[in-house]
Amino acid sequence: MEFLGYKRAEGRAGVRNHVLILPTCGCSSETARIVASQVQGSINVIINTGCADVEANTELTQRVLSGFALHPNVYAVVIIGLGCETVGHEELRAKLETETSKPIVSFGIQEEGGTAKTIAKAVPAARALVSEASAQSRVPCPMSDLLLGLECGGSDATSGIAANPALGEVCDTLIDLGASTMLSETIEFIGAEHILANRAINKEVHNQIIQICRDYEEHLSAAGQDCRAGQPTPGNKEGGLSTLEEKSLGCIKKGGTRPIVEVLQEGVRPTKSGSLIMDTPGYDVASVTMMVAGGCQLVAFTTGRGTPTGIALAPVLKITGNRETFHHMEDNMDVDVSGITEGEYSISDGAERIFDAIAESANGRMTKAEVYGFSDICIDHICRFV
Repeated sequence: MEFLGYKRAEGRAGVRNHVLILPTCGCSSETARIVASQVQGSINVIINTGCADVEANTELTQRVLSGFALHPNVYAVVIIGLGCETVGHEELRAKLETETSKPIVSFGIQEEGGTAKTIAKAVPAARALVSEASAQSRVPCPMSDLLLGLECGGSDATSGIAANPALGEVCDTLIDLGASTMLSETIEFIGAEHILANRAINKEVHNQIIQICRDYEEHLSAAGQDCRAGQPTPGNKEGGLSTLEEKSLGCIKKGGTRPIVEVLQEGVRPTKSGSLIMDTPGYDVASVTMMVAGGCQLVAFTTGRGTPTGIALAPVLKITGNRETFHHMEDNMDVDVSGITEGEYSISDGAERIFDAIAESANGRMTKAEVYGFSDICIDHICRFV
């Protein structure tokens, strides 16, 4: 089985063909947004980091920015820097040019003499790159090129009994076809981490799964916090989830049953294929940001209560097992598998619906979040700004 994608020189294929307007810091984000607004076919992201940070935060920000630039869904990059941030536009461009052959240009607002002059140079450059990108055609690509991110948010009781198990069956099918999947949200493994760890391909991966959960709780404890103060969320509780353990048992179902072959830190690109885990927060926007930075070309997002969130770089497909939510938030929901909840068809039947929607999206059909142009970004933080 294949999908139609945009083959990149580095090997993997994109399911989209974007020109990315990439800021180096929060202070250049708005200029990047204005450039993208004037160039049809380009996208931008808004970030709030890149300066006044400790070393670990800076490293994470650079990992995310590099991951966005190197992403298979991106044809070319226009970097917009300020000039006094921690890592400037020339420095970032030079680093990226050692890792990819895709077109990259960059501009500095202070160097150019302000926002207007930067826009005057960046817009024509972006338009030329969009014209180049438009000449590239989709070609058949092997399923081994596909990396699917897995997310659940705004969960309710239907998530754990319908949408997540159905998505889990899809993951097993995709992996058997040669694709890879990425489970995230470490905080939502807690209480069920021993079950998840039993899927590990070896003892090392088993121990890593247990350790990232332990580290997360210890990190919060060191700050005088308890993860159960924020998990489950108020919306989860209203939807019928009473404890973190109950939420976790539903969360891990969406990862399927195949052996877990690798545990990754936030925004790190995989070195193996199959069932993967990325150590991220439970906050949807942060988790999706990090999985996309790690190379996920598409995200399957289950939600019982509904959510509009999306990221500009990759399609985010919304799946719900709650019929009321699907009809009440129809402009945000992509796939309705409430027939599982209502007893009208099986989990496997629901999985077929999800699989078909993923295939359509990979081949070019836009998700509801893409149609709106949503671009939610959140770069996690190790500690406070300085």
